[in-house]
Amino acid sequence: MSTIQSNVKEKTLITKLNALKPFIGNTPLFEIKNFELNPKVKLYVKLEWLQLSGSIKIRAAYQIIRQAIENNQLDEDRILLDATSGNTGIAYAAICAALNIKLTICIPENASKERKLILQNYGARLVFTSKFEGTDGAQEYAKLLYNSNPDKYYYADQYANKANSLAHYLNTAPEIYNALEGKITHFVNGLGTTGTFTGAGTRFKEYNQNIQLISLQPDNPLHGLEGWKHLETAKVPEIYNDQLADENRLIDTENAFRMIKTLAQKEGLLVSPSAAANLTGALEVARGIKEGIVVSTFADNADKYSEILKDIL
Repeated sequence: MSTIQSNVKEKTLITKLNALKPFIGNTPLFEIKNFELNPKVKLYVKLEWLQLSGSIKIRAAYQIIRQAIENNQLDEDRILLDATSGNTGIAYAAICAALNIKLTICIPENASKERKLILQNYGARLVFTSKFEGTDGAQEYAKLLYNSNPDKYYYADQYANKANSLAHYLNTAPEIYNALEGKITHFVNGLGTTGTFTGAGTRFKEYNQNIQLISLQPDNPLHGLEGWKHLETAKVPEIYNDQLADENRLIDTENAFRMIKTLAQKEGLLVSPSAAANLTGALEVARGIKEGIVVSTFADNADKYSEILKDIL
């Protein structure tokens, strides 16, 4: 392919990407009002399912794909390949469908039926990996696929791709900071790929070193918080900055599951287990301070978790 042809294809893909941008980001902050808190403490959560693909992962997927196209690593002739627990795959799939780019996703076989169905309807090719190895096993298989034919694939590698955290550095943190007029005092978020915490946390510290960053993770390796990692026993994402958090807290899966129902009945929001886990940790932080503004994110709602919800609600 000539350089001219390559430039034309890149510009065409970027034009299509630009058309999607208005539907990514700028999600609302929702104030949690019906849980008991000190009157001088406010707690907000960012409703991240209110954007393209229905989750926070569209932010990282967009940044990863855009950077790959601009670096001539991805076009219609190469397959985007990555490992995911589901939401990033769905985000990739939504964008790839709009750009006519083929997609192969390595995903643990125990991913929810809803996620598998959504991915298949978008046209993604699914490669199922062991449920016992989680996303670590999916990553290893994705690497094997890529190494077997590197000219065929663009391996996005969201766990090591700095564009993942850059999306939250450039967008998520500024959205929160500006909406609260710089008055945020605590940012609380779970660790999965660690992109949200690392990217947003880094930006918050640049805004104000006094903003406290509290990371959350499951309290044991056999947890049920899809998308989260127990970093002591899992493969630590390369993009993670282990010096960033001011405090690290552990979340019990059962407590998070109970929070799904409690939140639905108190605030009218029906959310995913990971979102409920974020709220569990954020409430702990909010109840432990005398004043301040605590913020977390709700990565997605409960639409893709019917199997879990039927045992909870």
